[in-house]
Amino acid sequence: MENNWIKVYTTENAFTAEVIKQGLIENEIPAVVLNKQDSSYRSFGVLTVMVRPEDLEKAKAYILENEL
Repeated sequence: MENNWIKVYTTENAFTAEVIKQGLIENEIPAVVLNKQDSSYRSFGVLTVMVRPEDLEKAKAYILENEL
């Protein structure tokens, strides 16, 4: 996997991160979720949805269009 993914969305809610990731993938925008939450205490840390640099604008437009 390439190391040049860019953050497009950050949340503390794992469900929200997965919904956004799946929506992006369904719209042919490759996406991954980077989980930075503490494994013992889910209230600490964030989940980051990341996309490739060339898909950043399309991903932002998708998120704004769907009010996520």
